[in-house]
Amino acid sequence: MPNMLSVLEEESDIYEVFPPHVDTSSIPILTDSPTKKPALKTYNELYGLLQSGRKREVKQIIRDNAWPINSTIRSQLWPVLCQQHAHDKSILEGFYWDMVNQIFGTTELPDKPILLPQFVESGHCIGYHLTRKGRIVADRVVCVLGYAHPEITYSPAMYPVTSILLHYMTEEECYNCMASLIAAKDKMFTQTKQLYEVTWRTVMQITKKHVKSAAVHVARHCPSTRTERIFMDWLWWILQGLPFTHLVRVMDCFFNEGIKVLYRVAMAILLLFYKHSAPQHSEWMNDILTSGIDSALTKFCKQIPVTSTKLLRTAFGIRALSSAYIARVFVKTKMLLKSRTELSCSRQLVRSRSSDNLPTSQSQVNIQMMSHTLTIRELFTLWTWLPVRITMYQPVLLYTTEEHGCSLTTFYVRVEQHEPTLLMIKTCNNEVFGAYCSTRWYERNVKDDHGNRQTYFGTGETFLFSLYPERAKYPWVGMDSAQGDPTLSHSAELFMAADSKMITIGGGEGQAIWMDENIRYGKTDRCLTFNNPPLCESGDFEIRVLEVYGFNGA
Repeated sequence: MPNMLSVLEEESDIYEVFPPHVDTSSIPILTDSPTKKPALKTYNELYGLLQSGRKREVKQIIRDNAWPINSTIRSQLWPVLCQQHAHDKSILEGFYWDMVNQIFGTTELPDKPILLPQFVESGHCIGYHLTRKGRIVADRVVCVLGYAHPEITYSPAMYPVTSILLHYMTEEECYNCMASLIAAKDKMFTQTKQLYEVTWRTVMQITKKHVKSAAVHVARHCPSTRTERIFMDWLWWILQGLPFTHLVRVMDCFFNEGIKVLYRVAMAILLLFYKHSAPQHSEWMNDILTSGIDSALTKFCKQIPVTSTKLLRTAFGIRALSSAYIARVFVKTKMLLKSRTELSCSRQLVRSRSSDNLPTSQSQVNIQMMSHTLTIRELFTLWTWLPVRITMYQPVLLYTTEEHGCSLTTFYVRVEQHEPTLLMIKTCNNEVFGAYCSTRWYERNVKDDHGNRQTYFGTGETFLFSLYPERAKYPWVGMDSAQGDPTLSHSAELFMAADSKMITIGGGEGQAIWMDENIRYGKTDRCLTFNNPPLCESGDFEIRVLEVYGFNGA
């Protein structure tokens, strides 16, 4: 009878752990045999260690503790692990649903398919054990991530990781976790095609040095040109190949330690593949000879003949492989690829930039399609005012009240990591003016040595402009005295300021541009920083459209 009871308890536990958008019937409930092992750590024990900054202990516990796949710990632990990577620890409550409402017009799940962002790869939209409804939830989370991060151009791992998170948490919690991982200082996801190439080349290089026998084994069984092709798929050995039980354990470590975990696991897979297929008459060697090494490796991942604990022990047991060394290889590979790309693009770049320092024809088309405030004539005027180096890049619309709504929160999410930015305001009286902002808006969060947020930030490259009815540029008053004017007061160096309630550009005896948190009302005065007149006749204005541009590649 007690045995029967424990089975029933375990079954009810499955349904408590997994949200309703998970198909629990398809999840194998397997655990590594706990015989003669200490009891698994609880969430409260781990949380206490995290709070007291004992990261090394936490790292070791997460590596060693094979919590069952239906353990309740992940729904509590994963959000905490993800959030530790975020720049800004406070995630605004309700922000996700605000974004969903703005994008879809409702929080109801749509019937029609959701158009996924360009950074997703359709062949790698893996849902694991999500139901049909769960897949739509994953689509929606990834779609909102795409809107919030227009700078991401290629990140195929994001969809699968979103799906994995959704097995243990609500939609909003999943979004918050992903937002924290995307904002991580040490990138958890590659966000461009070039950086994805850097990762597989990094894996290939460290494999050749640190698990040489496995690298030689791969090279021996495929033509040299194919070796690269195999390493290109390194991420999918893990995310698409491993059984879900193994993958969840890898994610325990990944959410805590970052992408280096995935590098190590990929190397461990190759090492175990080599050990199991090296004997001449092994089943795996037969697969290599009959189906080819690509197919055999894929099959090996799916049927991996070791426990998740053994896989992780192999991964973390690779000697002399420090994080610093991985970082060095990564940076070196990135520099080599970048220099190669710049070399091949330099001639095209020179050709695409006209001798009159005007935007490319593509930029003109982009602006015409995107802008509610700029005519081509005004664009040409603006272009002559920009710093010369910026005119070599394509303008891209990051935020517009017409499309993204009137909210300072959304403005920061879409704009704050970009540098420089161009702000364009069209008032209800059809005046058009704005500012070129030299520094990213994220700087509003940066604290000084005493832990205080700085009020003003930015540099003297910032300038104001008016396009209608007047055309004028108002540079920083200190621009003419670039060598440093000792008579210039602090009040003439107030470039940009921002918080959750307002945005200000220019200060000292007045503010050149001030906007409220709803991006609806503003005011403009003369200020000492730019010595400008008010940028519209009445001084107070109502905003019809605000547009913010970034510059691709700047």
